[in-house]
Amino acid sequence: MGGQACVLYGAAEFSRDTDLAILADAGNLSRLRNALADLQAEVIAVPPLRLDYLRRGHAVHFRCQHPEASRMRIDVMSQMRGVDPFPKLWARRTTLTLPDALACHLLSLPDLVQAKKTQRDKDWPMLRRLLEAHYFQSRDKPTPAQVRFWLLELRTPELLVEVARSRERACRRLVSKRPLLTHALSGKLEDLGRELLLEQQAEQAKDRLYWQPLREALERLRRQAS
Repeated sequence: MGGQACVLYGAAEFSRDTDLAILADAGNLSRLRNALADLQAEVIAVPPLRLDYLRRGHAVHFRCQHPEASRMRIDVMSQMRGVDPFPKLWARRTTLTLPDALACHLLSLPDLVQAKKTQRDKDWPMLRRLLEAHYFQSRDKPTPAQVRFWLLELRTPELLVEVARSRERACRRLVSKRPLLTHALSGKLEDLGRELLLEQQAEQAKDRLYWQPLREALERLRRQAS
């Protein structure tokens, strides 16, 4: 659900860790513990790996000690801001088969885009590249759903203008959902770039607000541990 997914979607060259979205129930947690034991993975921060923390939206962080995955970091979550519950994510997942025939399940692209709308500045260039990669892969014969997705999510002014002008009717129908599309229709790149930045800042503010009580809970756990 993180950088590794972006790599597999063609929007990044590498990622330093592996982020996993999981179903938070007792049976699945047991399977996860067994897999982490195989990797000799140890929790490196608060909170501990428990269902109640996962269900509240916390991430649990691990560092692998197995020689074939030495120092690899794994972050596990079950709930994310603005993202549907896990059963819906699983139903919409993208499954890729790697060269060694291993099946790899990724968040669907729309779900991954939503999950990457965080308060961290470093996530937004990745988000832009993720959307650009999808656009260039499909722009010759896009489906109506893809056009709608691009109009609502693209973050590159020039590409947004290109889609808006080539699909003007669809664009006008979505202006009420994303008002900055009026600038895409007019081709005003400077105004569009400014509105995209304001849109990003609004999402970052929402994410900070979402994480504030979770961070306060983590701070209480740290004080208790010390």
